[in-house]
Amino acid sequence: MTAAPKTPAVVPPAAPRPAQGPPEAAAPRAAAPRAAAPGAAPGAAALTREWQLPFPLDARLSLSVHRRGGGDPAYAVDAAGAVWRTCLTPDGPATLRVRSRPTRAPASTLGGASRAFQASGASGASGGTMVTAQAWGPGAAWLLDHLPAQLGCQDDRSGFTARDPVVRELMRRHEDLRVGRSERVFEALAAAVLEQKVVSREAHRAWRFLLVKFGERAPGPAPAGMRVCPSPRVWARIPSWDWHRAGVEGVRSRTIVTAAEVAGRLEEILDMSAADADRRLRSVPGIGPWTSAEIRQRAVGDPDAVSVGDYNLPKAVGWTLAGRITDDAGMLELLAPYVGHRYRVTRLIELGGASPPRHGPRMSVRDYRAF
Repeated sequence: MTAAPKTPAVVPPAAPRPAQGPPEAAAPRAAAPRAAAPGAAPGAAALTREWQLPFPLDARLSLSVHRRGGGDPAYAVDAAGAVWRTCLTPDGPATLRVRSRPTRAPASTLGGASRAFQASGASGASGGTMVTAQAWGPGAAWLLDHLPAQLGCQDDRSGFTARDPVVRELMRRHEDLRVGRSERVFEALAAAVLEQKVVSREAHRAWRFLLVKFGERAPGPAPAGMRVCPSPRVWARIPSWDWHRAGVEGVRSRTIVTAAEVAGRLEEILDMSAADADRRLRSVPGIGPWTSAEIRQRAVGDPDAVSVGDYNLPKAVGWTLAGRITDDAGMLELLAPYVGHRYRVTRLIELGGASPPRHGPRMSVRDYRAF
């Protein structure tokens, strides 16, 4: 199981809605027009915005949770370190290129979010971040409006205290990590279901095959081979032989098809409490606690969603926090002091925690195409 990136003229976008803007940050600016990027599609127009944030943020680190393997057709990183992502927004397909760089932010500009971050046990650095983003396609404006949320600018650390020295150290090393929300529930769902009860390599192969075959070509000058996640309607119509060619057996394919039929209701979890969102997701046959947590972590930015049932996570949490291998119950016991922020802690452990020595057999790869 899985534990687990110019144009003739820049069109000035509408100002982001206040609810979507980064807290304590300057309003986004429309950048000056730029020449068309090499390889841009004829007539492709980019929208460009910039944000000056008064706290450390690593766009690549925050968005990396959406990367499904090294060959993910919906995610890439270019030579400049910028992240390219594709997304099927409510307004249509879009391609995003985003890059962040550290800047100096005077201490007087730091507000509540940064103070809460310092109180959590991090180093309290006063550096800021400049985020520059471009987007192409019918959904470009929507994607830029929601980019601050994707990067975690609405991440609320209040109430979080690093109670273990190892967690305090991980917070210090990854002070620029924030929990973001993509606000695209079905995209997160399809990828999570493909990762049920299989190793990462198998799930990533299936994701790549299905997006290449059924996804739309990425708008704008995206890196070669990038695709947009298909709509729920397209997922529901994938024929059985293509599921088989992707290596996806009947249980997982039926779960995705069933979810596609109620995709509109699933998108409503964005405005629900964590408990209600979990219940709505788990009302779909084939979606259990692990899948629900994986969806909520990415689509909703739930800082407390724990991936119970993961193959590797309990071992990593147990070894990092207690120096012993634990099961799900033991993991939850160790995470109890962090209720409200348990996913934040497990994410930090995934990034830099300790791993127990390998003695037993690894989870084997199952190739359903051979069945």
